[in-house]
Amino acid sequence: MAKYTDEGWYGDAAIRHFQLGHWYVPGDFNPAVALPVWPLLEAALFRFTGVNLVAARALTVAIFALILLSSYLLLRRWHRLSSGPHHQEKDDHEQKDQQHHPEQNDEPRSLAPALAVLLLAVSPFCYVFTRLAILEPLLILLTLLALLAASYTEPQPDGFSWRKTKLSRILPLLALGLLIPLMVLTKTTAIFLLPSIAWLLWARSGYSLRSFVGLSLPPALVAAVLWLAYYGLVVRPHFLLDYRYLFSANAYTGINPGNALSVLGDTLNDGIWMGKLLYPVGLLAVLYAFLLRPRLLRNPLVPALVLWAAGYAAFLAYHNNLQPRYYLVLAVPLTALVPVIFEPMWTRSKKELLSSSRRLGGLAIATVLVLLVISDASQTLSFVRTPDYTFATAARKIRDVIIADPAHNPLVLSISGSNLSLMTGLPSICDDFGTMDLAMRVQAYHPGWYVAWNQVDDDKMDALAPMFRLQRIAAFPAMDDPERNQLILYRLDPASSPSPAPAAPRRKTVRTHLLQTNFGQMLGEAQLVH
Repeated sequence: MAKYTDEGWYGDAAIRHFQLGHWYVPGDFNPAVALPVWPLLEAALFRFTGVNLVAARALTVAIFALILLSSYLLLRRWHRLSSGPHHQEKDDHEQKDQQHHPEQNDEPRSLAPALAVLLLAVSPFCYVFTRLAILEPLLILLTLLALLAASYTEPQPDGFSWRKTKLSRILPLLALGLLIPLMVLTKTTAIFLLPSIAWLLWARSGYSLRSFVGLSLPPALVAAVLWLAYYGLVVRPHFLLDYRYLFSANAYTGINPGNALSVLGDTLNDGIWMGKLLYPVGLLAVLYAFLLRPRLLRNPLVPALVLWAAGYAAFLAYHNNLQPRYYLVLAVPLTALVPVIFEPMWTRSKKELLSSSRRLGGLAIATVLVLLVISDASQTLSFVRTPDYTFATAARKIRDVIIADPAHNPLVLSISGSNLSLMTGLPSICDDFGTMDLAMRVQAYHPGWYVAWNQVDDDKMDALAPMFRLQRIAAFPAMDDPERNQLILYRLDPASSPSPAPAAPRRKTVRTHLLQTNFGQMLGEAQLVH
């Protein structure tokens, strides 16, 4: 299940824009209506590279590089607040003065930002899921940028005024007002990360309710106006059904009073995906800060990162659909907390000598971190040296079979059809999600092929049987999950024909190009029955 991702689904609009000439397919699954940011980025990239999997994943790798940079800048922004037990928050002017006169500052230079970046960079979990064209890496980047913007906001003693306030104070508020709707329009679960941003605003306002309201109101208004403008001008008049469908398809919760404890236990246990050593060390860091060193919470970044992780963990438990890729959103804040919280154990200022117990604890933590870096780097390098492309190989073989049979419409029906479109350029519709009933969708689009994982479900057969006979053509090994280790290709022959027959009658034909893919072959022209 770890490798069964939504790369194709959430890039579908960009793929279809170049494949069909339009991004929207009526009745099919169109998540870009509610989540337009990622497909817009992919579409901008595909205009230069063409639609292919390598380009989409390269975009995610570039985003991960920005995640590393943003993490470093965010931790550097707040490092002075955790560098010593007696340190109190300084305003920006005092921090700038210390930068110009380092001899006046007796605090050692923090290694936490660099250590956090190192831990993220060598993490095999991050390596895997930040090289897939999914939504989570972009959501993480936008969250880090929002936290950075929040850290530069400053309260206005006399109240906020667009005319009287300096530009340097307006820009962080505008940036925050823009980033929040971008987060939500990237992935709606971003709402569970907003408490983390609110905490930094609360800290920047001096923990004063009046200042907090004055500081948070301008970006909140900007965010609300931008989101309402998108909803009112784009969604409501044109795509309201698809917009509502996305939420109805994901509105369920798998948690109830009877299974609450087991769900919470599974949510906690499955965090081990992040790393058998990193995950417990991250949890230990949180417990250490709250139970043994509460003064570390004076650094506003520590509660903010904890709220980030706790907020998204609450979503995971509520949704009870514990996909491993979801945990990527938790991995970044937990990883950053490890050096931020434990760094004071091995550093000291000129005014404080470390006790023997703290020196021993610091040595133990430093040893664990060294072992963590070595083990993670070793596993990540093994992934780099021995890549395995079974899914891509299966997709290429499916494409070869379909192209070799021009008598059948190349349109593929499959829950993984969007992934196949991204990898091969084959047109596709989804057999599981969509605003139109599957039987009606099959009648409307007349797919020529059906690709299933391991078996054909009864509801899919019921929808296909009135029109088609499923002729099994081939099966290809694709993954190692027992429920999804075989991609099975079926040809859809007309049900009324006792043997393979010419293509079904076409009511309306749209000429389309099968796309140039990363496999380097132009698949030529084909007819897509609409």
